[in-house]
Amino acid sequence: MKYIFLPLFVFFIANVTSAQIAKRKVQLVILFDTSNSMDGLLNQAKAKIWAIVNEVSALRYQGTIPQLEIAMYDYGNQSLNIKDNYVRQQLNFTKDLDLVSEKLFGLTTNGGDEFCGAVIQKSLSDLSWSTDNGDLKLIYIAGNEPFNQGPISYKEACALAKTKGVLVSTIFCGPYDEGVRTFWQDGATCSEGDFFNINSDQTISYIATPYDSLIQTYNYKLNGTYVSYGFSGADKKNKQVRQDDNAKTLNNAVMVERAVAKGSTNYWNGEWDLIDAAAADSTFISKLEEKDKTDELKGKTDEEIKTIVAEKTKERQLVQQEIAALNVKRLAYIEAESKKNKTKTDDFGTAVAKSLRKNAVVLGFDNLTEK
Repeated sequence: MKYIFLPLFVFFIANVTSAQIAKRKVQLVILFDTSNSMDGLLNQAKAKIWAIVNEVSALRYQGTIPQLEIAMYDYGNQSLNIKDNYVRQQLNFTKDLDLVSEKLFGLTTNGGDEFCGAVIQKSLSDLSWSTDNGDLKLIYIAGNEPFNQGPISYKEACALAKTKGVLVSTIFCGPYDEGVRTFWQDGATCSEGDFFNINSDQTISYIATPYDSLIQTYNYKLNGTYVSYGFSGADKKNKQVRQDDNAKTLNNAVMVERAVAKGSTNYWNGEWDLIDAAAADSTFISKLEEKDKTDELKGKTDEEIKTIVAEKTKERQLVQQEIAALNVKRLAYIEAESKKNKTKTDDFGTAVAKSLRKNAVVLGFDNLTEK
């Protein structure tokens, strides 16, 4: 494993503006088997979601970070309606990464029938997939029952994926040979995706670094730069803290990955954060109505609010720069420690990351990390 460390500004953009929104997209759809045996899979996904976000933010197309959109479905849960083939959409395509985290942490398991063809076809039919051939469009389906179960043929679903330029990759939770025998490998091959097998019950190991604690301290300072507005602004700001807490309950390393992700343009909250909104629209403050002002903004003139925004913007830039600098040192430390452990197996996060990097490069993206 080898990391190429480039200047800090290449990895992180401190001030998010509309001009920085990527021209290219990465549309990432995750299909989770939520039957009884999949608690370990969900735990791995919760632990690795921010690392996956950081993988996307390490990509460039003509020097620009691609815009990440995530959608999520679960299937195979007995609580779901059989008329829907035990399939449920958790999220349509969204840029709201805190919402992604909230939905992921809300998933629970319950025994049922797993129909892979049905959930793939549902995600292909429901979602507004990009028609731009330059965008990276990916489905990752994870589970452990035979891939050919259910009323909808996985081959038909994969054929539909190919017409939309969507790569379907499969992650079988069990031994490699069993994944081949139960058509999980074929499910990936028929749409030109990637096949992985993982031990979903494997506990993810983390490498603690001397920089983790300080990065977390800066993360709390980063939260202090957000200024909410609008009807749901205060709740969204509280949700940001709740997702910090969710990450930290798993491991400090997960919280650190989240803090790093919050330094990327993909962590954009202009729908409730005045700093991001004003950066995207220079006239936004003048259009802000009194009813949309939260307590810290009420009664203040436009000029006073502009002063607050300027101060918070500068503070955010400085904090993100500190996180970026510490993360370079953190990654170097992890790289050195990783060399001591020659035995590595895939988990949910590493499977997605490997596939994402490979397919992004094939499509013409630059990958700023070589692993």
